[in-house]
Amino acid sequence: MLYGVQTPRRRDAQRNRDAIVRAACDLMTSERAAVGMPEIARRAGVGQATLYRHFPDRYALTSAVIAFQVERLEACVEAAGQQPAAFRAVLDGVLRAQVSMRPLVRLARRLEPAVQGRYLRRIVALLAEPLRRAQEHGHVRRDLEPGDLVLIFTMVEGVLEGTLDGEVEARAAADRTIDLALDGVFRS
Repeated sequence: MLYGVQTPRRRDAQRNRDAIVRAACDLMTSERAAVGMPEIARRAGVGQATLYRHFPDRYALTSAVIAFQVERLEACVEAAGQQPAAFRAVLDGVLRAQVSMRPLVRLARRLEPAVQGRYLRRIVALLAEPLRRAQEHGHVRRDLEPGDLVLIFTMVEGVLEGTLDGEVEARAAADRTIDLALDGVFRS
């Protein structure tokens, strides 16, 4: 950085960074329990030194993966556009991703509270307008507020972490919880 102005990345450096984020995204959003930094570097086709040059630790990389996932959600919300009925599919997708992306969710819970809060506020802000449109068209109960979405996310997370019977049972319980929550929020 020269005099407070960030210089653009070289193309190869940007390509390496993108490959690292994609590889980390693939691994952190999979069914696997844990993901090591060496494995991410290997999957990205870069050395560990290159990985650590872009992301000094697991939490910096986790933040980049979360930012990438939020951008994907942004594209999904944009694709749903002005279709109020599509909000159910969008919210269902967010909740099911929370279940399927366990390694990423667990890592996200270790981020500083301010960072966690920033991402959560961004997700809620992305969903607020589609929620409002769905309410205006009678698809969603009128008393649901954007902040209530956090309650639903927390409820699903609590089921996943609180089920003692094992991973398969926890996922089944979370799926049932999502169905019940969506049925309670959306009107037929």
